[in-house]
Amino acid sequence: MKFKQLLLSLSLLWYSGAEAQGWNADLGNGKYKNPILHVDYSDPDVCAGKEGYYMTASSFNSIPGLPILHSKDLVNWELVGYALQNQFPVEHYRTVRHGDGVWAPSIRYHNGEYFIYWGDPDFGIYMVKTKDPAGTWENPVLVKEAKGIIDTCPFWDEDGKAYLSYAFAGSRANVKTVLMLSELAPDGTKLIGNPALVFDGHNGHTTVEGSKMYKRDGFYWIMAPAGGVKPGWQLAMRSKNVWGPYESKVVLHQGNTPMNGPHQGGYIETPNGDGWFIHFQDRWAYGRVVNLQPVTWKDNWPIMGVDPDKDGIGEPVLEWTKPNVGKTYPATPLISSDEFNTHQLGLQWQWQANQDPGKHWGWSSANLGFMRLNCVPRDENSKTMWMMPNLLLQKFPGANFTATAKLTFEKNPDAGVSSSGLIVFGEDYAYIAIEQDKTGNLILVQRLLKNARTSKEGEKEIATVSINKKEVQLRAKVEMIQKKEPFDARVTFYYSIDGKTFKKLGDSFKPAAGRWVGAKIGLFASGTKAVNDSSYADYDWFRVEEN
Repeated sequence: MKFKQLLLSLSLLWYSGAEAQGWNADLGNGKYKNPILHVDYSDPDVCAGKEGYYMTASSFNSIPGLPILHSKDLVNWELVGYALQNQFPVEHYRTVRHGDGVWAPSIRYHNGEYFIYWGDPDFGIYMVKTKDPAGTWENPVLVKEAKGIIDTCPFWDEDGKAYLSYAFAGSRANVKTVLMLSELAPDGTKLIGNPALVFDGHNGHTTVEGSKMYKRDGFYWIMAPAGGVKPGWQLAMRSKNVWGPYESKVVLHQGNTPMNGPHQGGYIETPNGDGWFIHFQDRWAYGRVVNLQPVTWKDNWPIMGVDPDKDGIGEPVLEWTKPNVGKTYPATPLISSDEFNTHQLGLQWQWQANQDPGKHWGWSSANLGFMRLNCVPRDENSKTMWMMPNLLLQKFPGANFTATAKLTFEKNPDAGVSSSGLIVFGEDYAYIAIEQDKTGNLILVQRLLKNARTSKEGEKEIATVSINKKEVQLRAKVEMIQKKEPFDARVTFYYSIDGKTFKKLGDSFKPAAGRWVGAKIGLFASGTKAVNDSSYADYDWFRVEEN
């Protein structure tokens, strides 16, 4: 027995090592490369806390939401938890609401507590807080009920007064491209006084949003992106008075680099006073990946990145010296693989919506060593997976990777057509699955759907093959085939009956982003008929390796 436990431990260590071969920004020579996270952490914000740095990002409709990442050096990050276990209002978000929910949060450490604010474009401004960011967060407080308010950021001044900056979603508010400021109750729970317009971007800075507030060298600072997601730039605004007027300057743009749209993120300073800017770059199907820029100050204005043409506007670096934080920390690529050997799923997994207490999508099996997904029936009106809440997904973990899942499918002949498999999901999606067909036989199938958000058609069957074994390995190989705009990718599906030889199934396809998010990869189980004991799939493991 001890020998078997040793083999299991060695196996887990081996796969941990394989994981470390994934996307790694730490070059091991005192430098890093961008992006620091080739993962879709959209609209990142960062703060310094008691033990290093904490980052959060937009999570939209995915649950759990509001990811919490921790770092000691701003380059190597670990996903340590989530601030939201359910999206609020809970009942509303039991239905899949693509692109709704958590927009552009901000995280701050104040008086021994961590605060996160975000704007839900349909419900208003929310706040959650905790003393332990890797632990449990309190239930959200609705700071202000509103429609169309987004991209909120709190700021506490030295005199004890607090403020909140925000922007508007034109799709809900019918106005945008302005930044607002309102006084905030010192405890952070409600807005007080009258909101005021403090910056108007209509003259050259369209779609200004995502503001973050700071105070430095006697100036109040508002930093905000403008120009749109893919082509935009970063603004800095300063004033001696919190209410303005603010003078503004472009401080980061693409310039002559291949990094389109470098903007929207958070400014941070290390203990030695060095400035750094964490921001995203939209890479189409790969989503909004995270970059780190050094920040220098000239004439009391920030220059983010470097300024090779001396025009006073920063351009992003592709490689740079790691931040000096007084100590060297090891590389920590984000974890994507999961052996399903504990009672908890890996933190990389998210569902599409809040779970319905009457629907049992699946469970970890604790020490039994697998995860079970139940083939619960889809909504009878749904021809596709676009609105399926029980997709268990994670973000693309890098530019080039292969994901393989081992499963055993247990069919119930009375359950009708049932299937479970590996999916690459976005507004175009495709999957490979093991399926119990109408006759009760097992087949492997690959299907595709384009324009899932608007399509009125069903999925297109690309290929099928009959099998006589319920245990199978399914594989998706993701390859970046264009390393510049628009960062095209290709996905090819494979299967193996013996776990050794893999055969291609169907055609390769080009993945697409989802609604405000990158493509995702993960697992699903689906049925068509309500019975008292559905078919199900037990997943032994899900393993990711760099190509």
